[in-house]
Amino acid sequence: MPRVLIIEDDRAVRDGLLLALRRQGHEVRAAATGEDGLELLRSFHPDAVVLDLMLPGMSGLEVCRRARAHGQVPIIMATARGDDTDIVVGLEAGADDYVVKPVRARVLDARIRAVLRRAGGPPDDLPTPRTEHYGDLAIDRAGLTVTHQGRPVALGPSELRLLLTLSASAGQVFSRQQLLEAVWEHSYHGDARLVDACVKRLRAKIGEPAGSPRHVHTVRGFGYRFGTR
Repeated sequence: MPRVLIIEDDRAVRDGLLLALRRQGHEVRAAATGEDGLELLRSFHPDAVVLDLMLPGMSGLEVCRRARAHGQVPIIMATARGDDTDIVVGLEAGADDYVVKPVRARVLDARIRAVLRRAGGPPDDLPTPRTEHYGDLAIDRAGLTVTHQGRPVALGPSELRLLLTLSASAGQVFSRQQLLEAVWEHSYHGDARLVDACVKRLRAKIGEPAGSPRHVHTVRGFGYRFGTR
C-alpha cells in the first residue's frame, strides 16, 4: 500500500484529500505546517509527498528544499493559483510534478501513481540494462545509479528517468511533449515547464557548465538531445 504524506494547512482540503486518497488505496498521513510535515517525513517514510506551496510559517518551497537535501522522495506540489512564477520556482526547488487546486482525487491519484512508477525503475522500452560511460559521467542502468567524476549523484525520480530516456537514444532530439509522455506520463498536451525545470536541475547535479552543457543539449525550437562534446 503506497504511503502518501499530505502537507496542507487548509483543514477542509486536507481532510478531503485524506479521505479521497485512502479510498484510492493509499496509506495517508497529513500535517498542517511545514515543520510538522518534515517531522512526519522522517518518521512516516512516505513513498510520495503532496505539498501545498502556500503554508504558514515555513513555506512549501523551503519544505521542498529541505526534503530534497535529505532524500529523493517524489514531491507533487499543490498551488491554488497556478501562478507561473510560483510553479517555476517550486519545480526548480525540486518538485517532481504539480497540480492546481482544487484538484480532483482521481487526477491526484493518477499523478501519485505516475511518480511512484518513475521512482520504481526505468522506462519499460529502454535497452538491456548496462553501465555506460560518457566522459566523466557513468550511468548504471541495472543499478539505477549515476556517478560524476566517480562520485554518486543523487537524482530524483524525474531527473533519473529523464536522463535514462535521453541517454538511451543519444543524438536523438526529443520534443518537450515527447519527454512529458515518456517521463511524466502526461499523454495530453502537458506543461513544458516540468521538462525545462527538470533539465535545469539535472544539469546542475551532473556538473554541466552554465551555458555550455556537455551532455544534455538544448535544440532551440525543438527540445533536448543527449550527446557528448
